[in-house]
Amino acid sequence: MTIARKLIYAASNGDNWFLCVGKNPTDVFVLHEPNGPSGGRPSRVELSTFLSSEADSPERLALLGVIGSLVAASSATVPASPSGPEPGAAGAEPTPGEMVSST
Repeated sequence: MTIARKLIYAASNGDNWFLCVGKNPTDVFVLHEPNGPSGGRPSRVELSTFLSSEADSPERLALLGVIGSLVAASSATVPASPSGPEPGAAGAEPTPGEMVSST
């Protein structure tokens, strides 16, 4: 299986975390590669699990920074709200005593 990956965090102990995408563009995950001397094996961590892990971990904060840079890089703007009601929205009720026109 071919995966594309981007380093998101390199720890001082030699551990690395990568943001990865598999053949399917919806297959997005984090790959943790432990340092050689630890004897650990690379592990795949689902994105939702990784993001819900330790809030202050440097690798999680690094991933959030990468995600934030994607938004900044796209120069995203908030779309202007339409001037009229949302399609399918109910109209305003007349106040008591207000005459309702039938057109």
